[in-house]
Amino acid sequence: MPAAPPAAAPPTAAPADPRRWLALVAVALSVLVISFDMTILNVALPTLASQLQAGTGQQQWIVDSYTVVFAAAMLPAGLLGDRYGRRRTLVVGLALFGLASAVGMLTGSPDTLIAARAGMGLAAALVMPMSMAAIPGLFPAAEQRRATAVLAASLAAGGPLGPLIGGFLLQHFWWGSVFAVNVPLTAAGVVACVLLLPESRNPAAPRMDLPGAGLAAAGLGSLTYGLIQGADAGWTDPAVVAALAGSVLLLAALVLRSRRQADPMLDLALLADRTFRWSAVAAMLISVVLFGAFFVLPLYFQSVLGTDALGSGLRLMPMMLGLMVAARLTDRLVGRIGARTVISTGLALLGGALLFGSRTTPADGYGRAAVWLTVLGLGMGLSLITAQASALATLPPAKAGVGSGLLQTLRQVGGAIGVAAFGSLLAGAYRGALVTGGLVTGGLPAEAAHRAGKSVVAAEAVARASGRPALAASAHAAYVHGMAVVLLVAGLVAVVSAVLVAARMPAGGAADARTDGASGRVAGRGSDPVSGQVAGQGSDQRSDQVPGRVSGQGSDRAPGRGADEAAGQAGATAGGDRR
Repeated sequence: MPAAPPAAAPPTAAPADPRRWLALVAVALSVLVISFDMTILNVALPTLASQLQAGTGQQQWIVDSYTVVFAAAMLPAGLLGDRYGRRRTLVVGLALFGLASAVGMLTGSPDTLIAARAGMGLAAALVMPMSMAAIPGLFPAAEQRRATAVLAASLAAGGPLGPLIGGFLLQHFWWGSVFAVNVPLTAAGVVACVLLLPESRNPAAPRMDLPGAGLAAAGLGSLTYGLIQGADAGWTDPAVVAALAGSVLLLAALVLRSRRQADPMLDLALLADRTFRWSAVAAMLISVVLFGAFFVLPLYFQSVLGTDALGSGLRLMPMMLGLMVAARLTDRLVGRIGARTVISTGLALLGGALLFGSRTTPADGYGRAAVWLTVLGLGMGLSLITAQASALATLPPAKAGVGSGLLQTLRQVGGAIGVAAFGSLLAGAYRGALVTGGLVTGGLPAEAAHRAGKSVVAAEAVARASGRPALAASAHAAYVHGMAVVLLVAGLVAVVSAVLVAARMPAGGAADARTDGASGRVAGRGSDPVSGQVAGQGSDQRSDQVPGRVSGQGSDRAPGRGADEAAGQAGATAGGDRR
């Protein structure tokens, strides 16, 4: 008998890129710039209101123009990156962000600043989903969750860092410096991404859906406009009713259009995975709550407690401390008790912190705020980092851009709703407290009374001009009342969200997705183990690949990979991008 052929050599994995962690630092820098710019303006709003003579509505639009455009453009941006290259889209977004920041730092008009902020929102929409979508091309499956957690932590850290950086800049430079700081940071991000980040794309991604993008932008814009104007003009005002009703119709049309398309820009099929769905919902609800808190705190510190901009940023540092503790705990906690428990626990901590903060009175000093801000940071880190990492772990690589875009869109929609709803609630509660106490009409001219009722900053200006220190004290008390109402509602939203996530999210979290992936499925999508493609989808094609990978091949596979090893990677690699 002929001798048996020699046994085949054991399969070897393609080596990971030795520069992958440096590349992650470059991507994390990009995310951090975008993230802290979403909150850096909160501490600068009192200065902007004074220097640019911006009213309350304009202040809200300076924040919301960024958030609304960010949310509206994220879905098409994710599709652009999947189709034309994720690194390319990321670099273009960073360059555009730097350019829009330069325009913002030089303007002297609130309307021009609103337009610049909208441009920055468009640029941020190109950056954010691509930063998350780049991870499958950089890291083996065993490291992808940790890498995603690093990016999620960078995103979360921008919240408390923004006011601190903004306060330092405003104390030493002019107000435009809060935008000027973005220019060198984005330039550094562009260079680092070009040098360190491999290109990746999905050539089978569908074409851009221009009507769908228009429906998303118009629907979100109408929703935010209606929420902002509701408190000023009244909820029965025809323009407000038309805006809110129009937003419902436009967003419903977007959903119906997406359901009829084979490869929609808004891929609702991703929501069939319960882990992705409830992680995304949790991330959205966290954004609603946090943006409400971030909106009211800077004015409380500066107007009521009398701190400057830097002092306001420093007073948010307990939140950063809690966030840092959470960032170190999340990975171990998820391994021990599961993502669902970690997210719901984080939301419960958020709710408890905000409810404690809602008991603030005008006589309280900073001590109470320091306590609940520490707990707020801990809850934010546990819930937000875990929710984003769990959602992204379920995505097939071919859908990395679109899926990340959908996740970040939901977050930014939550942020826009939070700023608009809580801003309107604050304005209404503030004016109501002034009128109830007879503080606006008590001896003030009608025009001065109207100005004092618009914001606490305006009331302080009227008090200084008229020599009425009692008016300033009354305005401070009214603002604390309005802040307490906002924190109370935000805390209740967080508590309800914690119960909802605990009841509806799968117990295993992302681990369920990895187990399901072993049988060749993610989120109800079949995969072809031979061709390495998600059913009905093209595979994820890469160029400029890391050493040991085959460039230009549809599935980016290492030869001879065993079934058991593939099953262990399925949470992040199901759908065909097999190594």
